[in-house]
Amino acid sequence: MTLEQTVKQLPDCAGIYQYFDKDGHLLYIGKAKSLAKRVKSYFNFSPELKPNPNLSMRITKMISQTISMSYIVVNSEHDALILENSLIKQLMPKYNILLRDDKTYPYIYIDNSQKYPRFEITRKVIKSPNIRYYGPYSVGARDILDSIYEICRLVQKKGSLKSKKLCLYYQIGKCLGPCELEISDEIYKKELDAAKELIQNKKILLSKLEEKMHFYAENLRFEEALEIRDRCERISRSEIKSEIDFASSENYDIFVLQNTGSRAVVVRIFMREGRIISSSHDYIQLNEGYDEDELYQRVLMDFYSNGKPPITAPILVASEFDGKDTIEEYLTTLFEKKAEIKVPKIGNKKQLIDLALLNAAELLKKESKQNSGEIVGEIKELFSLERTPKRVEIFDNSHMAGMATVGAMAVYENGAFDKKSYRTYRLEAKDEYSQMREILTRRVESFSKSSPPDLWILDGGSTLLNLALEILDSNGVFLDVIAIAKEKIDAKAHRAKGKANDIVHTKDDIFKLQNSDKRLQWVQRLRDEAHRCAINFHKKTKLKIDQESKLLTLSGISQAKIVKLINHFGTFDALKKVSIEEISAILNTKDAGIIKNIYK
Repeated sequence: MTLEQTVKQLPDCAGIYQYFDKDGHLLYIGKAKSLAKRVKSYFNFSPELKPNPNLSMRITKMISQTISMSYIVVNSEHDALILENSLIKQLMPKYNILLRDDKTYPYIYIDNSQKYPRFEITRKVIKSPNIRYYGPYSVGARDILDSIYEICRLVQKKGSLKSKKLCLYYQIGKCLGPCELEISDEIYKKELDAAKELIQNKKILLSKLEEKMHFYAENLRFEEALEIRDRCERISRSEIKSEIDFASSENYDIFVLQNTGSRAVVVRIFMREGRIISSSHDYIQLNEGYDEDELYQRVLMDFYSNGKPPITAPILVASEFDGKDTIEEYLTTLFEKKAEIKVPKIGNKKQLIDLALLNAAELLKKESKQNSGEIVGEIKELFSLERTPKRVEIFDNSHMAGMATVGAMAVYENGAFDKKSYRTYRLEAKDEYSQMREILTRRVESFSKSSPPDLWILDGGSTLLNLALEILDSNGVFLDVIAIAKEKIDAKAHRAKGKANDIVHTKDDIFKLQNSDKRLQWVQRLRDEAHRCAINFHKKTKLKIDQESKLLTLSGISQAKIVKLINHFGTFDALKKVSIEEISAILNTKDAGIIKNIYK
């Protein structure tokens, strides 16, 4: 069926639609209340099928590349919105704008139903009418909590009251000691109120922390002073500085967007009880132009995608956007109460929007200066990549004679390694090809939780490159991939920092660059980081295996039998869980009894 025939036969119902180019690569995913009306609005049918002249330059370019389409019918526009958001994260279409802010924001909470309440951290709603939340916090939640327990004499640990005996915290003056002493509600409440004031007023909190820091420094306790200094820095970083104070109990979630030609930034500000309590921002790569309507939808869907937040507040944005009503309906269902998205024009709320826009403009200016010398633009041009590689995932694997087989994924983003996003894998496959297949397959399966990057780099040659492309293609994901193979001298891999003329493979070409070429060195640096990560994880895994193996050897199980067991069950952890009958089927009843006795 031709594209024109498909478009003309679309049903008049809710759903999502997908556009594909001549190579079958996914260009765009959209949602519609009526598939027929929405998709037909992209085209003119006479005298031949072509883009509607009223479309933006970005969408006109996309439609010009569209050769085929598919669609999925759903029950409602609400369902279409959720499905669209999920598929965009997993499949990363060329013309959709992708956000990678998958994190949830922590809240500090207190359960007032307890006799001696204490503060803790949560990222989800706790079902109790006696819970009070503070937040959300982009950074510094743990630092605020630690500071509260250092300054206020509250019950420090969950289990402290069960002991019925005074502990060290009482001895050093950090707890009133209600586990053993009769502490009145009034006295404990006084400490609670002081703690609440510190949570809500960071100026007072920071002032008290600075007093402690100076005290430690004066007493030559420099490590403790340094720890307090770093804590103050993290707490300060969690919010945009402002004198705006509504002197009321109003709560707002504020979202604004700003963009340059190739980059956008989203700034989020959270006001609670009339005060700005935290803020965050993320940069967004614009691969095929800027669409503010779509970006506002993505920003709001992504932020609230992890379920109902502990505190729901009216939402303020800088401008009206297409699809606002649909997002409001979705959030109303999620919040279990009427959700509001407002565009303030005057007054205090407009001041909040102006503050957020001012900070967004500064962030773009700052980011532009930081990235002016970045090499990623040259990498994109040299290797003919679809996207500028702002976020890169690099893969390697490691083993020793088939034992302790592991894989690693290092992550590079915006000029630095993002170590929090690194992943390690225990692998079952025995050969390097199958090991890489296992790593990449597992990563693709996690795209729904953690969106794809702009680029994959593999430690290997064209064989592994083609493997990666095959895995991505079979899952409907288009992603740039390059592989870097070690230079071979006399049929042996040659590794020498700064002198290795490694070969870079892309889908369409092979690059033999000089070892002095900065672009080759960039790829090598990323490859070496993944290699380091894999080797370190291999060493830890091997050490654990050696310890487990030694335990079995001392009990009379030979090394050959241990290898046989691990080859069959995969890991020692798996071996510990199987029955004596399953082990007997591999070895014998006597050995199975010895092994189960060790692991009982």
